[in-house]
Amino acid sequence: MTQRLAGKVALVTGSGRGIGRAIALKFASEGARVVVNDLDAGPAEDLVAAIREAGGQATACIGSVTAPDFAERFVGTAVSEFQGLDIIVNNAGYTWDNVIQKMDDAQWYAMIDCHLTAPFRILRAAYPVLRDQHKADTAAGRRVVRKVVNISSVAGLFGNAGQVNYAAAKAGILGMTQTLAKEWGRIAVTVNAVAYGLIKTRLTGNAADGASASIDGRDIKVGVNPDLLAAMERGIPLGRGGTPEEAAGAVFLLCLPESDYVSGQTLMCSGGLTGI
Repeated sequence: MTQRLAGKVALVTGSGRGIGRAIALKFASEGARVVVNDLDAGPAEDLVAAIREAGGQATACIGSVTAPDFAERFVGTAVSEFQGLDIIVNNAGYTWDNVIQKMDDAQWYAMIDCHLTAPFRILRAAYPVLRDQHKADTAAGRRVVRKVVNISSVAGLFGNAGQVNYAAAKAGILGMTQTLAKEWGRIAVTVNAVAYGLIKTRLTGNAADGASASIDGRDIKVGVNPDLLAAMERGIPLGRGGTPEEAAGAVFLLCLPESDYVSGQTLMCSGGLTGI
């Protein structure tokens, strides 16, 4: 099988589980060397082991993307372990919902910090590396296009009741995407976004199961009301929620050479859903 990303170095935040794991596995199967990230060491190290057992290359950078020192450590891992950087996927995220009159500042800033500030810091830290690589490519007469894919949501495009914090952050990442597409074209970096609809992960499972996730010291309930979940699926033209592997496919499309002239765009991966 042709390895479409052979030799590339990819950063994928939140890749120990769910969509991020599927993205990392897809990249690795196509020849990329992947820096895996998760809050917890266990899932990240399990993924690194799985990639290596399949003949791929991966290493882990453990920790919260919201930590002040994370961005430099994450980018530094790619450079020290794999001597370069070609693809950045800002995927890490979760939801912490409430209507605005009941939402406190902690809920608001948690979403902004994770979905907007963390990608900002990572991309800021990556710029000198990407710039210097482009200068070296130019001097050597090479044309290399590198990729950034930011993960947004249909909530960021259309809003969603009970998610003013999440929707605002996911709308903000679209503005960041369009701005950096304008700034980074000169260093041959495309910057695009994927806006997901309902993708079936632990965060969008049945809330009746009582699942929760420990995130930055907080125990956050995850899942969707089963009646609401069923109604959401009925409203999707394809009639179902997507899988993590299908979600990863949309990101992969924007990292292929065929998308080298696509930048500043938002690709909806929602089964045809165009509103909430």
